[in-house]
Amino acid sequence: MKVLVAVKRVIDYNVKVRVKPDNTGVDLANVKMAMNPFCEIAVEEAVRLKEKGVATEIVVVSIGPKASQEQIRTALALGADRGIHIETDEEVQSLEAAKLLKAVVEKEEPKLVILGKQSIDSDNNQTGQMLAALTGMGQGTFASEVVVDGEKVNVTREVDGGLMTVALNLPAVVTTDLRLNEPRYASLPNIMKAKKKPLETVSAADLGVEIAPRLSTLKVEAPASRQAGIKVADVAELVDKLKNEAKVI
Repeated sequence: MKVLVAVKRVIDYNVKVRVKPDNTGVDLANVKMAMNPFCEIAVEEAVRLKEKGVATEIVVVSIGPKASQEQIRTALALGADRGIHIETDEEVQSLEAAKLLKAVVEKEEPKLVILGKQSIDSDNNQTGQMLAALTGMGQGTFASEVVVDGEKVNVTREVDGGLMTVALNLPAVVTTDLRLNEPRYASLPNIMKAKKKPLETVSAADLGVEIAPRLSTLKVEAPASRQAGIKVADVAELVDKLKNEAKVI
């Protein structure tokens, strides 16, 4: 069974994000970049499926500038077999990403497509659902457990009321949640081996997809600074401040 995993290059989650002085976007100059954390979980799940003998090949795909190959190589070091880089310097929004991935799916014909449920930069939580709709595949989103059973995959989803398990016919699209697994670290020998694994580079035009953003960013602002707290002498003063100053009771 072939598994296709999509990964995205984002600002490292340990880095404090800075807004550009003109408020047109986020400052990426000299900023450490990394694989999106939810994508790391997707790669880990695919590798575990291969270790169980369920998956036979893991193909990793990423959309973005040439530097995105770094994240593909990271995925190859974690256990993926080969990579596909859809190179573009244009802004790629959710629908365009889904269309590009659809073209890759049609070419590779994987039985299972795994994506992170969202990226930590745009936080849209859309691409997996859009890809499922475009390809006509069943979808299991927010997965906390994935069990492949023959020609079906049972996906336990995290929902507001608890857990929901859905049975999907393969091929299917799964998006990963935080509690699905704990991603491993790449060992030095595997990092060296990853440099020799095949990595194909294509363009959006090669896949017949036109990148045309449908949304425009008007302004980007940093969140308001959090005000310092205060100490109160007793419960009576606390209640008084909650009632008369904060007005929450």
